[in-house]
Amino acid sequence: MFQFQHIEYLYLLALLPVLVVLFIAGIYWRRKKLQQIGTEEIVSRQILGYIPGRSTTRFILLAIAFTAIVFGWANLRMGDKTEKSERKGVDVVIALDVSKSMLAKDIQPDRLTRAKQLIMSLTDKLKNDRVALIVFAGKAYMQVPLTVDYASLKMILQSVTPDIVPYQGTVISEAIQMGTESFTRNERKFKSMIIISDGEDHDEHALELAKAAATEGVMIHTVGIGSPQGTTLFDPQTRSVKLDENGNPVISKLNEEELKSIARAGRGTYSLLQNSDAVAEKLNSSLEGMEQKNLGSIMFTDYTSYFQYFLAVGLLLLLLEWTIPGAGNPKKSKQNETA
Repeated sequence: MFQFQHIEYLYLLALLPVLVVLFIAGIYWRRKKLQQIGTEEIVSRQILGYIPGRSTTRFILLAIAFTAIVFGWANLRMGDKTEKSERKGVDVVIALDVSKSMLAKDIQPDRLTRAKQLIMSLTDKLKNDRVALIVFAGKAYMQVPLTVDYASLKMILQSVTPDIVPYQGTVISEAIQMGTESFTRNERKFKSMIIISDGEDHDEHALELAKAAATEGVMIHTVGIGSPQGTTLFDPQTRSVKLDENGNPVISKLNEEELKSIARAGRGTYSLLQNSDAVAEKLNSSLEGMEQKNLGSIMFTDYTSYFQYFLAVGLLLLLLEWTIPGAGNPKKSKQNETA
C-alpha cells in the first residue's frame, strides 16, 4: 500500500492554482502591451526566434517539476513487510520543583533551566517507558499524565515557570503523594519517581510518604540542583536582591541532606546535578536495571521509498526548461554581430 511519509508537505501543492492564476494574468498583461505595438504577425517579425506558446510550455514544465519535487519531498513509499514487536518498560513520574528559589543562578543559567535540560536529556534516552510530569512548589500539579508521547511532554515542559503554581514553598510530600497515586495501584513493581529540587524547605511528611511509596513498589530517585553555599535571589518587584523581614539578603541553598534522606527512604539514588547528560545517563541506567513490564505490542513496517524518482523527474524538467532559448530583438542581435 502506498503512502506519503511527510504528507504535510503536500500542502505546498496549493500554491499551484495561485501560480496558474498569476501566469494567466501575466499572459493577458503581455498581450495587452504587445497590442500597442501592432498585430501578432508584426510582433513575430520584430522578435528574434519568436515561437507562439513558448512561455506556456516553459510554465508547464516548471509546474510539473514543482509538483514532482513536492512529491519527492513528501516521500511516496510502499510498505514491504510488517513485524510485530513487544514493548517493555517502566512507569516514570518526574516531579519538578518550580518554586521561585529555582530561579537562583548559582548554576548557570539558573536552577530551573538546568533542571529542564536534565529532563530533556533523560527523555531522549528513554525508549518505551511511560513518563508523567508533575510540578510542585507550595502545592503539586499534574502537567502530563503517564504517556509515551515524549514530544508533547517536552513542549509542555518549555512553558513551565514558577508562575504556574500560585502557592510558593517546596512541598515535596505532595509531589510524592500525587506521583504514587498516578501509578497502577495493583502493581508492586515497574514504578519509579524522579524528584528534581533544591530541597530548600524542610518537609516533615516527605520521608514518611517516601517510605510508604517504597512499600508499594515505587523507587524514588532524587536530584539536587544548586550549591550548598547558596546564592542571593532576585526580587522582580524591587528589581534588586530579595531581602528578609530584617532587611538581610535571602540566601537560597541546596539542602542535600533532605534529598538524600528521601532517596534512601524511597530505595533509590541521589545525584547532584552538575552535568545534565551524566545524571540523565545514571538515571536511565537505573530505570533499565529495573524489572520491565509488558506494555503491549507495536507493529513495525519496512518501507521502500520512491522519492528519488520524483526528484530526478523534477530536476530533469528544470534542466529541460533551462535549455529552451529565449526570444530577442533582431536589430539588437545584428548590432552585436557588427560590433
